[in-house]
Amino acid sequence: MHLHPIDIGIILLYLALTIALGFWVSKRASSSLSSYFLGDNSIKWYYLGLSNASGMFDISGTMWTVTILFVYGLKSAWIPWLWPVWNQVFVMVFLAIWLRRSNVMTGAEWVTTRFGDKLGGRLSHIIITVFAIISVFGFIAYFFVGIGKFATIFFPWDLSTNIAGFQLSSEQVYAFLIIAITTLYVIKGGMYSVVITEVIQFVIMTISCLVIGYIAFTQVSGAQIAEAVPPGWDQLFFGWELNLDWSNHLASVNTKIEQDGFEMIGYLVMMMIFKGMFASLAGPVPSYDMQRVLSTRSPAEAAKMSGLTMLVLYAPRYLMVAGFAVLALVYLTPEFQAMGAAIDFETVLPLAIERFVPVGFQGLLLAGLLAAFMGTFAAFINAAPAYIVNDLYKKYIRPDAPQKTYVRFSYLSSLVLVIIGIIAGFFADSINGLTLWITSALYGGYAAANVLKWIWWRFNGYGYFFGMLGGLLASTFVPQLMPDVIDIYLFPIILGVSFLGCILGTFLTPPDEEEVLKNFYRNTRPWGFWNPIIKKIQADDPDFVPNQDFRRDCFNVLVGIVWQMCLVVMPVYLLIRNTGAFLLCLAIFAVTTYLLKIYWYDKLEA
Repeated sequence: MHLHPIDIGIILLYLALTIALGFWVSKRASSSLSSYFLGDNSIKWYYLGLSNASGMFDISGTMWTVTILFVYGLKSAWIPWLWPVWNQVFVMVFLAIWLRRSNVMTGAEWVTTRFGDKLGGRLSHIIITVFAIISVFGFIAYFFVGIGKFATIFFPWDLSTNIAGFQLSSEQVYAFLIIAITTLYVIKGGMYSVVITEVIQFVIMTISCLVIGYIAFTQVSGAQIAEAVPPGWDQLFFGWELNLDWSNHLASVNTKIEQDGFEMIGYLVMMMIFKGMFASLAGPVPSYDMQRVLSTRSPAEAAKMSGLTMLVLYAPRYLMVAGFAVLALVYLTPEFQAMGAAIDFETVLPLAIERFVPVGFQGLLLAGLLAAFMGTFAAFINAAPAYIVNDLYKKYIRPDAPQKTYVRFSYLSSLVLVIIGIIAGFFADSINGLTLWITSALYGGYAAANVLKWIWWRFNGYGYFFGMLGGLLASTFVPQLMPDVIDIYLFPIILGVSFLGCILGTFLTPPDEEEVLKNFYRNTRPWGFWNPIIKKIQADDPDFVPNQDFRRDCFNVLVGIVWQMCLVVMPVYLLIRNTGAFLLCLAIFAVTTYLLKIYWYDKLEA
């Protein structure tokens, strides 16, 4: 593909602007660790919400979402529950408040407030730091594969080369260059740079989404879509089996469905709900989402930030996703038929951009999608070094070093993390494969220990350490021992190993110190099995009131999941011209918004 000079100019202008912003705020960001990683807790919640939304609008995820909508239709709205996407609802309703009350810098530092600073607490602190670093390597590899596939379709230059006998493809070289530019401005500007650039990126992406939605709405009719897809493609709900037969339209899609292992969609969704309850209650993993929560000015603002993230993210993103999917279905299907079995479905998004977006808007959209990639990547690269610097170097090696030393060590940590992640990316060949490993295997090892840390007073630092260790080992080796089983179905095994480690570690060692547990509950006030600790706190302070919001929080979570699903499917119904379903979802969205206003938002300040 040959980009018009106007489009190339727009892309280059955007790249120059982001680097300049990173250097502009670098002096303020480098004054201390708090400035570098949390923006001194001075950034307003709505800026952090827009930044968080931009960080979740990653290009690899967008390519994957376009692919699954193309293949599975409306039923694809359930597949992102693999992450699970509704963990954001748990964060919005209560977890953001619990986390922000800690006043710490990282998730690992938060663990110390829960388990103390003796051996069990230190072991738990180290293991969550290790998990954070491993997950960053996986995500960098995931980004590396996605941006490489995307860039080679749009940029006309063949950059393949041979370095010291190692052959690099154009995909790999493009991915390396874009990651290098992103790393440069993140390292210089820290959290301030990330938030400023991501707010700009969000504006660009929203404009791009509206443009794509308009193009799809005006160029594709409902009759054309109905003719291009098999029966059932436009149905949201399902039975035990998918029952989606592409034989008369694009037979190779049936092979894709078989390879994905999603034919038994009823069992798949049951497994995703089972996994999702544990993964969501465990709280956000130690990455950019948790970092945004810890960067807010108060617990109430942390909750508002998380709610705004969902409100502004899903509808624009799925308008773009649905626009590209329907354009590809109607106009690219003959081209895909000619490819036979050689279709790379992960290129549906870039091919649609190449065919349907006009000059000028193409440059804006490509700048927006680069912004989406850079925003997500930047968020991870800002969050991950905090665990190395604050939770390893500062805590165990040089606790009294000058703040400037910590910031410089953060620069070095970022570079090392990126280099190792890129090396991992060279050996990964599928966005879908990386998605399934990260969401199903790696996070399976995280869930058990991080659920128990909230809800059970007796769970101690040793239990956390051995639970996380068992989960990490299981997520590494179980998929290798059962290579023919889809990762989501391995989740119960990995979860079971992790739970076993939690229980053995807890009951074979003494409880954590009483004062640590009392201080934690006074500060965080989660619900769960805390009665022995609550009674001891009330013996000291008869006026102390424990958390009594369990029922209201459960209600708000259920309402929030429905609210979030409406934001996902409304744009799709709009573009496929299903007016009745669109209006029904709009009505449900209005009702759930009202309920959240009364039972969640109005209760935040209290």
